[in-house]
Amino acid sequence: MNQETLLSISSNALFIAFILLLIAIVPLGLAVKSKGKMFGKLGLFLTYVAFALQLVYFVVRWVAVDHAPVSNMYEFMTFFGIMLTGSYLIIHFLYKQIVVGLFTIPVSLIILGYGSVFAKEVSPLVPSLQSHWLTIHVMTVAFSSAVLSVSFATGLIYLLRTLDITKKSISTYSLEFVLYCLIVVIGFIGASTFFSVAADDVQVRFDNAQGQQEQASYSMMPLIVNKGAVKESGEAVGFVEITNKIDAKKLNSIVWAFMVGTILYGVIRLMTRKSISALLKPWTSRVQPQLMDEISYRAVVIGFPLFALGGLLFAMIWAQIAWSRYWGWDPKEVWALITFLFYAAFLHFRLSKGWEGEKTAWLAIIGFGIIVFNQVFVNLVIAGLHSYA
Repeated sequence: MNQETLLSISSNALFIAFILLLIAIVPLGLAVKSKGKMFGKLGLFLTYVAFALQLVYFVVRWVAVDHAPVSNMYEFMTFFGIMLTGSYLIIHFLYKQIVVGLFTIPVSLIILGYGSVFAKEVSPLVPSLQSHWLTIHVMTVAFSSAVLSVSFATGLIYLLRTLDITKKSISTYSLEFVLYCLIVVIGFIGASTFFSVAADDVQVRFDNAQGQQEQASYSMMPLIVNKGAVKESGEAVGFVEITNKIDAKKLNSIVWAFMVGTILYGVIRLMTRKSISALLKPWTSRVQPQLMDEISYRAVVIGFPLFALGGLLFAMIWAQIAWSRYWGWDPKEVWALITFLFYAAFLHFRLSKGWEGEKTAWLAIIGFGIIVFNQVFVNLVIAGLHSYA
């Protein structure tokens, strides 16, 4: 089969898997509320089938592009979402907690949806990516990040179960803000889909930080542009100009995400007259908080050493091969180190200081925030050697 056929098969497998996971949320939710096991078995069956199809996507795309499909944002975020589904299945095998899937699978779907807004086209690898370390480093980072992300889901469940949502406190406001941020990502997916269907790309040219003329293609209406940016016709464009050291196109996408996400959040609040926390809390009524705390800790115990290997050790070996230095304080490298140090502190406080329960839950949520910041904001907005990813 030719490359086009293989890519079509892989895309269709991923799409069907996405739909199956979306459907699986219904029986998983019913399983959480009911005492019978039928709904839980159905939800798990759909999840396993979806995961198998996700693996089909990954293997077939690998064959089509002739390298591990983790070389750009679409491929990396897709693999991240797939590994999060797989991580849940591992955790369920160990702990048999359906409720973890009810909160993990939507996060996986959000990650997959986020990845889908990026370009899916196959392009030749830049020289620094033409290495077996692409497979070793990036796949290890994605898998370890997914395992660590399970602790985010169980941390959310713990807080929803134990916090009194009716009381106004820093904890309840913070929890609502976390859920608002998830809505913002959904807003980004919705805005990207709308503009890709309803509007043509806007071509913009400007002088970059090196004084060379550069072009950018905006898929969303340009609100933020680099200094001196104009359309190809010479017409002024955008509402806010920023320094050319920052990728205005990608920052523009983030601004749109918050705008649409905030509107969506407001609509949900107006229609339900409840906070997102209050809407989700009933689904955790039968949860054992101590067990969620244990799963959060175990997920970090598994994910942390894997991240240390993939995010630091393997990354430094590859950096030496590609750039002739082990460490260079590139933004991506710095945030990988911050992630490592944070989870090291997580385990230190847990084991030495006895931090459990709510403290562990908040640390897990903050850790997920650091992972997302590293994989999304640092990749998209801050210029560095990893900007191609």
